[in-house]
Amino acid sequence: MAAYSSEAASKGRGLTFVPTMGGLHEGHLKLTQEGRRLSADGDLLVVSIFLNPTQFGPSEDFSKYPKNDKEDLAKLEEAGVDLVFMPTVTDIYPKGFKTYVEVEGLSDKLCGQSRPGHFRGVATVVARLFGIVKPRRAVFGLKDYQQFVIIKKMTEDLMLGLDIFGFKTVREADGLAMSSRNAYLTEKERAVAGLLSKALLAGEKIFRRGSTSAKEILLGAEKIIEKESLVMVDYLKLCDPSSLEDLSVVTDRAVLLIAVRIGKARLIDNCILERRP
Repeated sequence: MAAYSSEAASKGRGLTFVPTMGGLHEGHLKLTQEGRRLSADGDLLVVSIFLNPTQFGPSEDFSKYPKNDKEDLAKLEEAGVDLVFMPTVTDIYPKGFKTYVEVEGLSDKLCGQSRPGHFRGVATVVARLFGIVKPRRAVFGLKDYQQFVIIKKMTEDLMLGLDIFGFKTVREADGLAMSSRNAYLTEKERAVAGLLSKALLAGEKIFRRGSTSAKEILLGAEKIIEKESLVMVDYLKLCDPSSLEDLSVVTDRAVLLIAVRIGKARLIDNCILERRP
């Protein structure tokens, strides 16, 4: 991978990078389309598939995470990706590996509270992948908004020398954000999972009607979710888009975030609230 990157650089071609954990769906493929669009100047498009063990807790779903390399490779070939990088765990964490990355003030909020150490694993593996791939730019989905903010901040703070792009969430027909973990849902659970996006939409509508009160916006979203006994809410928050601090009032922009458990699946979603002319 490093040799491929160096050879491309010697010919004046940079790399656009889309890191994934596999279990690819239409949301991932949309990111490759966006990556190709950003690479219109002749740069090459690289996708990685690596199921990162350091971002999973002891009781989480690492061993059961949806994965099918053969199907994933076929999808990426059809999408016209130039190279797929599939390192092993020992490639990424060789014997004697001692360095970990943590973005303070952002990693301990929201998902970080219920998944301690998760974002330490995310930041470390992304920094490691950036060091190997040496991309000119990297592309991420905004479904995991907290992850995007953390990676962007890490890249800026460590002066890693690449641009980070985030693209909007790709959704199913009922609004459910596409996710590899949706495969865990039973038919009954899947029928109620669309409530996540409906809750966000309810909060957004209150904001669009002129309310800037976090209490009112969150209450509107809660009313949609609380009716369904299968949905266990981890958090429902209205936060500053950059610092992820809780807001009491929306001034110009805010992000409304939700995380729930439905059966064996932990699902997240969000939407940006901003004043428009």
